[in-house]
Amino acid sequence: MEVRVLFICLGNICRSPMAEAIFRDLVKKEKLQDHITCDSAGTGGWHTGNPPHQGTREILKKNLISDTGILARQLQTADLDSFDYLIAMDNSNRENIRLLNEQLEEIEVHLLMDFAENRVYEEVPDPYYTGNFDEVYKMVTDGCRGLLRSIRNKYHL
Repeated sequence: MEVRVLFICLGNICRSPMAEAIFRDLVKKEKLQDHITCDSAGTGGWHTGNPPHQGTREILKKNLISDTGILARQLQTADLDSFDYLIAMDNSNRENIRLLNEQLEEIEVHLLMDFAENRVYEEVPDPYYTGNFDEVYKMVTDGCRGLLRSIRNKYHL
């Protein structure tokens, strides 16, 4: 059994690759790589093929988390069926995901902050505009820990 998680933001260079790297690190530390995999994508394709934003890379490096192999890509309709969890960073991204497919009423899209234990905000703010990578890192880490806990409980891992 493999649980597949897709983190989604606007351009796939700040929040969602940060979540992918953090979640992948948590999964590895729990030795669950055989059961849980993750990826990230953006609802827009402006940055396709680019590595994460410098601010994302710096905060991950500071926290000893690898971003190796992460390159921006645009969300595809096929992703909606091939992932068990679609995790959006904010309501705007969630709406963009829903617009991708008319039948998305049947597909559940979660916000990452729905899983956060210390939830202060409903949405993860975009550090591309705010520059606040430290705050976003803390929020994303909290959300990823809660998501992993939820998956472990649901699938008895």
